[in-house]
Amino acid sequence: MIESENLKNPQRQTFRIKEMSSADRPRERLIQCGVDSLNNYELLAILLKTGVRGTGVLEFAQMMINRFGGIANFDRVTFDQLKEVKGIGDAKAAELIAAIEFGRRISYEREGRNNRRIQSSQDVYDLVSARMSALDHEQLWVLNLDTKNQVIAVDQLYKGAVNASMIRTAEVFQGAVSRKATSIILVHNHPSGDPTPSGADFAVTRNVREAGKILEIQLLDHVVIGIGRFCSIFEMQG
Repeated sequence: MIESENLKNPQRQTFRIKEMSSADRPRERLIQCGVDSLNNYELLAILLKTGVRGTGVLEFAQMMINRFGGIANFDRVTFDQLKEVKGIGDAKAAELIAAIEFGRRISYEREGRNNRRIQSSQDVYDLVSARMSALDHEQLWVLNLDTKNQVIAVDQLYKGAVNASMIRTAEVFQGAVSRKATSIILVHNHPSGDPTPSGADFAVTRNVREAGKILEIQLLDHVVIGIGRFCSIFEMQG
């Protein structure tokens, strides 16, 4: 925890890089001792490169982490929110957003979405939550599955409110038809963090399930992703 680091060495985060010995500077220590030797605000300081007038980069990094409530919340920080921080311009905000997204994509790929077997709604959540929970807007994804319930591909179809009147079932099944998938799973997120399905969510589920019967592609579930939790519409319906 950053707080405990500060208690152990309350002055360190206020040091300016130029006042530190070369062996203690974050970038040099990363090179010599490895990335594990750095704490959170030192890692952020490397990305920030410089502080602002009257504030060294280490202190600036600590201030930013405190401002957003810890590093766990950085995956939901937006470009505009970063721009509200004094000393963060377009270029620096873009670099931070790119670094955050790059890390998120590495995590997502490590989970091995392709050939991942889906056996429960928990499996769906584990597969997509790293990316979906961080979105500040709704998206609808379609998991395409083979006969063994292994993920063939994930289609990211809609951005914005998931509404039955706006979703074309032909587009939902387009990827599944072309890949000869035998089943699909709908997944979308609620940026509010509450995964409780809405009336529109149930309507989308009903429409897609009926269309799947005609196409002989089964809808296995519709999972709504919140922050730290999820809901399976199929499990709710029994």
